[in-house]
Amino acid sequence: MDIVQQANSGHPGMPMAMAPAAYVLYREILNHDPRDPAWPDRDRFVLSAGHGSAWIYAALHLSGYDLPMEQLQKFRQWGSLTPGHPERDPHHVTPGVEVTTGPLGQGFANGVGLAMAEAFLRDKFGAEVQNHHTYAICSDGDLMEGIASEAASIAGQKKLGKLVYLYDDNDISLDGPTSLSFNAEDVTKRFEAYGWDVSVVEDVNDVAALRAAVEAARDDEERPSLIRVKTVIGYPAPNKQGTSTAHGAPLGDDEVRAAKEALGLDPDQKFHVPDEVYAAFSAQEKGTELRTAWEERFKAFQDAQPELAKEWDAAWAGKPLPGVGAALADIDWGDKPIATRSAGQKAMAAFESVTPTMVGGAADLSESTKTEFPNADKFTAEKPGRNVFWGVREHGMAGAVNGLAAHGGIVRPYGSTFLQFADYMRGSVRLSALQHLPVAWVWTHDSIALGEDGPTHQPVEHLAALRAIPNLTVLRPADATETAEAWRVILEELDGPAALILSRQNLPVLDRKKLAPAADVARGAYALTKVKNPVASIVATGAEVHTAIAAQELLDVPVQVVSMPSWELFEAQDEEYQQTTLPVDLPTVSVEAGISMGWDRYSDAQIAVDKFGASAPAEVLLQEYGITPEATAAAVKELLK
Repeated sequence: MDIVQQANSGHPGMPMAMAPAAYVLYREILNHDPRDPAWPDRDRFVLSAGHGSAWIYAALHLSGYDLPMEQLQKFRQWGSLTPGHPERDPHHVTPGVEVTTGPLGQGFANGVGLAMAEAFLRDKFGAEVQNHHTYAICSDGDLMEGIASEAASIAGQKKLGKLVYLYDDNDISLDGPTSLSFNAEDVTKRFEAYGWDVSVVEDVNDVAALRAAVEAARDDEERPSLIRVKTVIGYPAPNKQGTSTAHGAPLGDDEVRAAKEALGLDPDQKFHVPDEVYAAFSAQEKGTELRTAWEERFKAFQDAQPELAKEWDAAWAGKPLPGVGAALADIDWGDKPIATRSAGQKAMAAFESVTPTMVGGAADLSESTKTEFPNADKFTAEKPGRNVFWGVREHGMAGAVNGLAAHGGIVRPYGSTFLQFADYMRGSVRLSALQHLPVAWVWTHDSIALGEDGPTHQPVEHLAALRAIPNLTVLRPADATETAEAWRVILEELDGPAALILSRQNLPVLDRKKLAPAADVARGAYALTKVKNPVASIVATGAEVHTAIAAQELLDVPVQVVSMPSWELFEAQDEEYQQTTLPVDLPTVSVEAGISMGWDRYSDAQIAVDKFGASAPAEVLLQEYGITPEATAAAVKELLK
C-alpha cells in the first residue's frame, strides 16, 4: 500500500490480495538464491499480471534480493529499479525480474517459453545441472487475451509439467465486475481441455491450502498446472476491497490508514517491516544451500563430460560454437537462381552443428519458410528437440520465443512465418526489442512477389513498421550469399533481436568475382558495383537489388548500385563510411517493393509500392506496380535532367 501511495500511481489491489502468495512462493516454494539471481538452475517466476509490480518488488525485497527499501520508495520514478511494470532491462537491472511483462498475456506466453527452454536443456545436459520449475501469477485480463489461449494450448500439447500458474481469480476487472465481459466461459474446463491440471484454493489467506495446492501442482510433471486462487482485490482495505476502484489507483491516505488498522498495524508507520518479518521471509540461507549443492553437481558434470560442458559454456554465454563463418562459406549454391528462403534453409543446415542449443520453428509453415534443422529432433512431449512445430499460433509462438531467450542457454531462438503475419506477432516483437533479447524473427514471402494469394498475404507496410521499432535490426538480403552472411551477423555479431526478411521467388546468385563481397552485409549497405565517377546511385534491398542492377545496365551513364540489407547496421557506421557509400550530393533512387516511408532519408526519388497488392502472378504484379528496371532507369534519368 505504501509503495503505491507514495508514488501516487499504480495498482494496489492485486499486490494486497495476493500477499500470502508472495510468502508461500518466495520463502517456501521457489528454489532461488537472492544472493545470485542469475544462478542457471533457479526456478523462474513471471508476474504476468505486471500491473501488480508492487507485489514482486515487495517479495524480492523481503526475501533478500539486492533491492533496498529506498528503491521501493522510488516506485515508478526516474532511474529507479522499480518501474511501473516489471522490466528486464540489461542496462538497468532489477534483480530477480526474469521478463518484461507489459501488455497482459505476454508473461503467460513467456512462461511457456521458459518452461520449454528448461525441458530442452534438461534433456540435452542432464537433470543434475538443469532441473527446475517455472511459476507465474496471471490475472483475469491475462486469460482474456488471445495470446494466453495460444500459449496455453502449446503448453498442454507439449506437456510442460514443470509449469505452474497461479490465477488471481478475483472477479474484478478495471471496468468493473468480470461479469461484464468474462463470465460465459468455464475457466477450469477450458484449461482442462488444453491438457492442464486445474485446482482451486478457495481463500488465498488459507496459507496451508495455498501451499498444498502449489506443492501438488509442482509434483505433477505430466501436465502444466493452473491454480485458481480466490482473492478479494484490495483486501483488507475496508471501503474499497472487492471493487474495481482498488485495481488501478492509490487507495488514498485515509483508506491506507484504515487498512493498516484492520491488520492491527500502526497506521502512522510507513514502509515499516519488523525484524522478525525479515527473518521469517528471507530466502538467502536456503538459496545459498541450494545453489552450493548445484555447483557441486555442476563440477562433477564438467569433470565427467568436458566436451558437453564446453557446449554448456557457449550456450550460457549466448554464442554459437566456433565455425559459423567457415560452415556458411562451404555452401554450394549451385548454378541456378535460388529464393533467399531456400538459401536460408541451406544456411541453417550448414550451421546446425555449431549451434547445438538453437531452438525454434515456424507457425505451421515450416515447409514454406524452410526454417528447420534437418538432423534435429522435433520438440514433443516425449522428446524436447530443437525443431518446434508451433501450429497456427503466431502470437503465442512469439511470446514463447521471448521466453526461450530470456531463460538463458538457448542460443538465438527463432520464430518464423510469412512477413504479412508479423502483425499478429508485433506485441511480442516489440517486447523482444525492449528487452534486447537475442532472438531471430524469420519472415518469408516478403513482398507483392508472393503473387496469387493476393493482398491479404502480401506485405506492403511491414518493412517500414518493423524498422520503426527501436533496437530491432532488420535484414533483407539480396541473394543467397547475402542471406548466409546475414545469418552469420545475427549469430556472431548482434546482441539484440534481429528480423531476417526472405523472398519466396527465386533470385540469381550474385557473381562476387565481379561485385563487392557479401561480407559487407555487416555494414548495412555497400557499393555493390564497381563504377568510376558515378553520376547517380540506385539503392535497393532484397530482390529489388537485381532490379537495380538491371536498371544500371539500361543506362548509358555511370551509376552505382548500393545494396542496403539493413538500415540499422548502416546507421551504426561512422559518418565517413555512410557518406562514401551514399554521398548526399549524388542523385539517388531507391527501389523496394514496400511503402516508400522512410526512404527519403537515403534517396531523392523512390520506386515503391504505396498501395495494397492484388491477386496475380508475381511477374505481372511487379510489372503493374512499377517495380521494374525500366521504371527505375526512368527515375534516374529524371533526376539527372
